[in-house]
Amino acid sequence: MKTLHTRLAVMVAAAVAAAVIVMAGAALLTVAALQAHQVQATLSADARVIAAQPDQWQATPTYAKKAFGPRWQFLDPAGSVTASPTDLLPVTAEAREVAARTSPPRQQEVTIDGKVHQMLTVPLDAGGAVQVAINQERTRQTLTMLAGLLAVVCVVGVAGAAWLGRVVARAGLTPVDRLTASVEQVAVTMDLSRPIEVTGADEIARLGRSVNTMMAAIDTSRRAQRTLVEDAGHELRTPLTSIRTNVELLLQVERRPSEAHRLPPQERAALLADLDAQVRELTTLTTELVELAREDATREAPEPLDLADVISAAVSRVRTRASGVTFATDLTPAPVTGRPGELERMVVNVLDNAAKWSPSGGTVAVRLRADGPHWWELTVTDEGPGIATEDLPHVFDRFYRAPAARALPGSGLGLAIVAQTAHHHGGTASAAARSPHGTVVTIRLPNPQPA
Repeated sequence: MKTLHTRLAVMVAAAVAAAVIVMAGAALLTVAALQAHQVQATLSADARVIAAQPDQWQATPTYAKKAFGPRWQFLDPAGSVTASPTDLLPVTAEAREVAARTSPPRQQEVTIDGKVHQMLTVPLDAGGAVQVAINQERTRQTLTMLAGLLAVVCVVGVAGAAWLGRVVARAGLTPVDRLTASVEQVAVTMDLSRPIEVTGADEIARLGRSVNTMMAAIDTSRRAQRTLVEDAGHELRTPLTSIRTNVELLLQVERRPSEAHRLPPQERAALLADLDAQVRELTTLTTELVELAREDATREAPEPLDLADVISAAVSRVRTRASGVTFATDLTPAPVTGRPGELERMVVNVLDNAAKWSPSGGTVAVRLRADGPHWWELTVTDEGPGIATEDLPHVFDRFYRAPAARALPGSGLGLAIVAQTAHHHGGTASAAARSPHGTVVTIRLPNPQPA
């Protein structure tokens, strides 16, 4: 498996190598084109000079045989050689056509003594033609040497590109290596409280800050879970201890029937009633703990619903178990988007709390109305003794129970679930004292269809 270093080095090397090869090929083609143009220009210039004074060049053939440089000869209109100071040049069909003035000047590649030449045939004004040829061996040797040099340059360039790619990969991925090492260290130590050191403002720095944000969120969640477990253990210990004590007493009586008289029927019934109450309290506490710890991992999906219908269902449930309290409702249709089961449990918890503190014959007022164009406001008002000023900031904390409530059944989780559910639905929950006595719990939820 290739590492990111290797892949980045290979990509850089491939890019540089491709650029070097393309530039070398372009250079070779450019030189070849320039040489071809130079040969053509030389042939044309020599042909014009000779054609301008053909009599003088025919009368004084002063050029000696040379391996390189121009060669020339004259042709009559029939295509026969009339003068050639050097080795004879081949008279091709195209050359005869030029000499007969049936074709424009023609340039050809011909072989003379096994060597390649470029030959130009130009017509003369007086008839016939002149042929000029240049040896291409030196030009080809030059191109061959240049091609070999460029090949060496390409090899060196590719090797340098590979080395450069590795250097760039190491330099560019150094912040990633540091970030990886820091994350691996966190994974080993499980210490989420120390953020990773981040410098700069590039993508790697952004990734580091995102990792720090994630670590902070995980650390907060872990601390909350630890607190929940510790608080739950503390709250579960009390009913479990009471249940264990009562069960041990009953078992002791069952094992020693002779001592059954020490537990009269009235006390036995009271003991069983207390045991039943403790089991019910433990069941309620366990259910609320599961609900509180479930967070967003709910089985329900948000859906459009009428909050007034949810509140009506919750009032019907609580009314059956709080027959000594009157529930007065004033509900306005309130479309919201949420999880109906969670919202109903939220309202039930508020109503249960209000019914628990209301005196016999008291009234719990439930009101739902619009609070501006973007919010719905639910208020539940009871006629109980109210909440002390010092307790108001803590009533929505987990397991918090005011001193006046510790003698009554309850887990201290009901209002915590209310606050959590409201938060999950984008709303808020608050509590306030009611004059002259009583408590008002207010829940605000967003209106998805503002007027």
